[in-house]
Amino acid sequence: MRILVSGSHGLIGTALAARMRMRGDAVILLVRQPSSASDEAILWQPDAGAVDRAHIEGLDAVVHLAGESIAGLWTKGRRERIRESRIRGTRLLCESLAQCARPPRVILCASGIGYYGSRGDALLDENEPPGTDFLASVCVNWEAATRPASSRGIRVVLMRTAVVLSPEGGILPRMLGPFRLGLGAEIGNGSQYLSWIALDDLIHAYLFAIADERLEGPANATSPQPVTNREFTRSLARVLGRRAPFRVPAWILRRVLGSMADSLLLASQRAVPARLEQAGFRFSDPDLNGALEKVLR
Repeated sequence: MRILVSGSHGLIGTALAARMRMRGDAVILLVRQPSSASDEAILWQPDAGAVDRAHIEGLDAVVHLAGESIAGLWTKGRRERIRESRIRGTRLLCESLAQCARPPRVILCASGIGYYGSRGDALLDENEPPGTDFLASVCVNWEAATRPASSRGIRVVLMRTAVVLSPEGGILPRMLGPFRLGLGAEIGNGSQYLSWIALDDLIHAYLFAIADERLEGPANATSPQPVTNREFTRSLARVLGRRAPFRVPAWILRRVLGSMADSLLLASQRAVPARLEQAGFRFSDPDLNGALEKVLR
């Protein structure tokens, strides 16, 4: 297949592109600057509304991962970049693909379980309504920006991704140092749910969604076994052979991180992958202990 990938330098994009090459796909990178990589590349400038339309004809699939990282302090400018990098870029790409004489059969667009907001211990499948906080608003508008593609008849899958477990990036490397020193800590009261997925399972889920024409619309890319923050903390400490005796109160996090603390660290999202499982997807690492032992060995 000829597959266009944006955000190819991130954790997910790097692993996904490598897996595609291994199975014989031609990976085309959507990049802002000319690339020295061996892969074919297509240039775009989403801030300027520019994309090399002449070279996006005849693709089989598109995986759209690009967007400003949500890590770091959420200043006013940072929040605007988080929002606009997702909405503007997605709309530009989907409008451009919709105008192709030979559009791709499928577009996989990254989204997040932040779509649901903080929902306590409620099980969240893809039929649940969105939340009302900043991240939920971003996800709603991010997903809506794909409508030009779906209106053209392109199958669009919205991959609402949970916390990705990998030693190569994401949240896990930031936690390993303190936990290995025996300084692991629960966040807030520890009862908030944390949905997660092992990187290998996420890559397989993307490839599965490209191939399976039954999948369309939102799909929760998350392990079927979400855990509480307390359970996650104890599991990581156990796998590392350490204790995690501490707790970071919510008020300290809010004082230091502002609204980011409520959206990322204190929010409770017990998401389950109903549509992936209904389509027959099987997780290699559904259990947190097993997943952590595998990625950290």
